[in-house]
Amino acid sequence: MNQIRTVTVRLLAASLFLCSALAAGVFAQGLEKAPPLPAGMTGSNPDDPRSKLSPGLFDAGEAAMGIKHLMLLRKPDAFQLGVDPNSPKVDKALTALGVPPGAQIPAAMKMSFAGLAFANSDIAFQGNHLFLGNFYGMNIYDISDPAKAKLVTSMLCPGGQGDVSVYKNLMFMSVEMPNGRIDCGEQGFAPPPPPAAGQAPQQGPPAAQKDRFRGVRIFDISDIRSPKQVGFVQTCRGSHTHTLVTDPKDSSNIYVYVSGTSFVRQDEELGGCSGGTPDKNPNTALFRIDVIKVPLAAPQDAKIVSSPRIFGDQATGKINALTDAGSHENKGRPVETDQCHDITVYPEIGLAAGACSGNGILLDIKDPANPKRIEAVNDPNYAYWHSASFSNDGKKVVYTDEWGGGMGARCRATDPNKWGANAIFNLNGGKLAFANYYKLPAAQTDSENCVAHNGSLVPVPGRDLKIQAWYQGGISLMDFTDAANPMEIAYFDRGPIDPNMIVLAGSWSAYWYNGRIYSSEIARGLDIFELAPTKFMTQNEIDAAKTVQVPSLNVQMQEKIRWGNQLVVAKAYLDQLERSQGLSAGEIASMRDAIKKAEGSKNAKDLKSSAASAEKAAKSAKNATDAARLKALANVLKQPTF
Repeated sequence: MNQIRTVTVRLLAASLFLCSALAAGVFAQGLEKAPPLPAGMTGSNPDDPRSKLSPGLFDAGEAAMGIKHLMLLRKPDAFQLGVDPNSPKVDKALTALGVPPGAQIPAAMKMSFAGLAFANSDIAFQGNHLFLGNFYGMNIYDISDPAKAKLVTSMLCPGGQGDVSVYKNLMFMSVEMPNGRIDCGEQGFAPPPPPAAGQAPQQGPPAAQKDRFRGVRIFDISDIRSPKQVGFVQTCRGSHTHTLVTDPKDSSNIYVYVSGTSFVRQDEELGGCSGGTPDKNPNTALFRIDVIKVPLAAPQDAKIVSSPRIFGDQATGKINALTDAGSHENKGRPVETDQCHDITVYPEIGLAAGACSGNGILLDIKDPANPKRIEAVNDPNYAYWHSASFSNDGKKVVYTDEWGGGMGARCRATDPNKWGANAIFNLNGGKLAFANYYKLPAAQTDSENCVAHNGSLVPVPGRDLKIQAWYQGGISLMDFTDAANPMEIAYFDRGPIDPNMIVLAGSWSAYWYNGRIYSSEIARGLDIFELAPTKFMTQNEIDAAKTVQVPSLNVQMQEKIRWGNQLVVAKAYLDQLERSQGLSAGEIASMRDAIKKAEGSKNAKDLKSSAASAEKAAKSAKNATDAARLKALANVLKQPTF
């Protein structure tokens, strides 16, 4: 079970010595054999329409419910790997990842590994532009017409994983892999020579290089067609992901939380860096995050201003105080937490949720430069805490578990639906209380890498919805309004790229932005979708979501969603109250009739009676969710906008 897991992004970044792994014989020679379902567990549904889709790169079978596919914009040629394991470009990709030329790698293994070199990664948005990160650089798209999106420019800049975010005229990019160069050069660095016959391969990090870059790059995007690198900050572990953090009291600077998950580079390469366990090296670069302060007027002066020990115990001074819960991945053996994979900040409530390998944590970020941990949870069903999202009201947190590292089949019928899933927690008074799990309900094949990955809220008023990527499991829309009973209400999926081997592919991130869903398809390109009405969601709810327009979006920097008083928002609430039976059919019909008249007359007087009725009903609502909907409905009806 652990073979493919060994070949995770993090381990690749940590060693890049594929020859070592080959020598150790850790790679699967073909598809991993699905293990039996553990006793007492439930797997995904093998009879779901998504479970038997035909394979293909651009002609795979598709299945959808409640989601309409508008277009796939294929990757530019420079970022396209293809599906032929014997292609020269595959060899080039492997070399870029540190594999010695001529290394003998099983064909079935090549495509899941080589795909990393050109994999699409995370997305950011600003205005009519979408910024799509890639392990080989990034692409910027014009999405002013989402059905006719087009490429604006590409930038080659290898170094993975290329997560991007944008703020005003600046774009930030994470670089973690050892092939990153300060000058963005594609040549990387020479891989280590293959070991002599009978000799063990070289161990440890690659040789120090003065031109190596691992950290956060800063680009000026004032000229959107020609991003210009204007600053960079090197870090000891590189930057797997990063999170922008604003300070309400300081508009001149922005902060960047850097989550490094890779090996600690040598002091010879970056002064002050050292690794090791805390008992032998109290200054180890493990067990911390880095905080960069970026002067907006002088990004070239950006620098690390703190490296908080957020896994420590302030009372004892111990810096390695957190462990996982002894996950199934490690057969119940607890492992220390020394890294965060992703941190989502919510400045308006002064909190951040960190998904930190062995733990889900909460940070107080009222002082952005010095975040402090206030809560931590773990779970034996969770192998790797990967990312986090707050509900809009800040009363729930969804954590994801990237069991298998994203390169393994983890949604098979025999994979437990508590592993590689979402975990939903209620948040009250700074304390997290587990509510339930949610996992993609459709079983996937042995050749589809699939596990919980990145997603964002969909702003339907009155509901907590999250659209989410599941790699080759496609995208799934989860309703977690009732945290104890999350459910899927829409999906889109394709068949595997290849039925006989895992080709790294699928949705890396799926985000809602100004009325559409954008998905970073690792191997294929950029998918664009829109929601379609079903019994689970009405057109009014979709239209109400589309009223929320934002100037930019970095999903890891969550901002409060606010709805206007358009009458379509009131209609959405009424549809929900009809679904939940939170109002009588007669009351709903009466209010709908009043809204229709008001829309015709452009006069709010027709709605006063309805507003009063909604307020009255809120006082006797059968649950808090319907009470909140009724109050919000009354507020819209009191002062609607036409």
